[in-house]
Amino acid sequence: MNWKVLLKTSLYTEAAIVKGKLEENQIPVQVLSKQDSMYVLTLPGMHEVYVPAHYEELALQILNDALKN
Repeated sequence: MNWKVLLKTSLYTEAAIVKGKLEENQIPVQVLSKQDSMYVLTLPGMHEVYVPAHYEELALQILNDALKN
């Protein structure tokens, strides 16, 4: 399956909220954490939210609609 990056954020909570919103709408989603475990308390990491390429437009629409409300 071809996956696309939908969001990059330094906040894990933001990635988790986006993941939950997409899962509510039956969109497959994966969060990849690129934070080094040695620096978890001192340095922010990068978290990426991925969706299958054929869901990308729908996922963006769902997130945009959620931000409007």
